Amino acid sequence: MIVPNSDEHFMRQALKEAEQAFKIDEVPVGVVIVCKDQIIARGHNLTERLNDVTAHAEMQSITAAAENLGGKYLKDCTLYVTLEPCVMCAGAMQWSQLGKVVFGAFDEKAGYRRFGGALLHPKTQVVGGVLEAECADLLKAFFKRKRSL
Repeated sequence: MIVPNSDEHFMRQALKEAEQAFKIDEVPVGVVIVCKDQIIARGHNLTERLNDVTAHAEMQSITAAAENLGGKYLKDCTLYVTLEPCVMCAGAMQWSQLGKVVFGAFDEKAGYRRFGGALLHPKTQVVGGVLEAECADLLKAFFKRKRSL
């Protein structure tokens, strides 16, 4: 798959967030939200640390981006996430009217596409598989480490 260099660049930034999650024993999913070629929000999973099942990387970063922009709609933004979003996060993306979502690894078990790709806003563009192997490898390493404990 050929992707613009900017998608790879920003996905690498999301991977850095995922690595932060890995270091604190959270499922290593990372996000950056970009507006006008600038990162306006970053996030990684905090479900264990906050004891909150809704503290996914996407939810954290959508809130931060809305605060940064001073409004709840993210029409001119792109969200880069290392793993295909779940249904909950896709719903939040729909309500925020994200302009574009770019994800790395596909999630055949819990990804939003399994439950219906129409969960996102109709105008939201979606690109999947950006740096897929790198994103998937980090997740595999995390769960391998968990199984060995």
